[in-house]
Amino acid sequence: MSSTHRRITAALFFILTIFAPAIRLSAWEQSGIASWYGGIFQGRTTANGETYDTNGYTAAHRTLPFGTVLEVTNLDNKLSVQVRVNDRGPFVDDRIIDLTYAAARDIDMVRDGTARVHIVALEGTIQEVRFNVQIGAWGDLENALSHRIRLADAGLAPKAELGSDGITRISIPDVGEEDVFALSQLLGTLGYKKLFIYQVRNIR
Repeated sequence: MSSTHRRITAALFFILTIFAPAIRLSAWEQSGIASWYGGIFQGRTTANGETYDTNGYTAAHRTLPFGTVLEVTNLDNKLSVQVRVNDRGPFVDDRIIDLTYAAARDIDMVRDGTARVHIVALEGTIQEVRFNVQIGAWGDLENALSHRIRLADAGLAPKAELGSDGITRISIPDVGEEDVFALSQLLGTLGYKKLFIYQVRNIR
């Protein structure tokens, strides 16, 4: 890919990420080609700041707001699956959505890699999505608590949990979908870059 193409792709990614929430979801639907992604993307950060999980039920879409729940139907076999938008893409002209391995498996498109699909936005589900953001885990309780104090001094509300394994985990609980990315950016400025972000409400 040329440097010009890279700049155009980056600009498109920025525009879609910032302005996507303005889209109206009333009776929204779309048909086209779906693909799936996994492998090297496992554990990477998605466009909304979440940790990508190829075994979860999420998807990448170019324009839909993060948190939108979609029903994706394979037009060749009529199998359907529900996924939540947490990433941007696919940036391939003839494709409209990228699914996780788990979602692709459920509609029997893993082997072929792509499928003709119809997707419908399900209204009334976006506000149900909440996340916990785990900042770190420490074997030394005093050290863990010092991190909690530092985070509290930064205006956050961290929670400390001592597990049966003797490890203390510090997290920010019950974070809204719209706040995950900004929180990840803030934590990064404080030196916390290896976050574990996971959904605490099941939308399936």
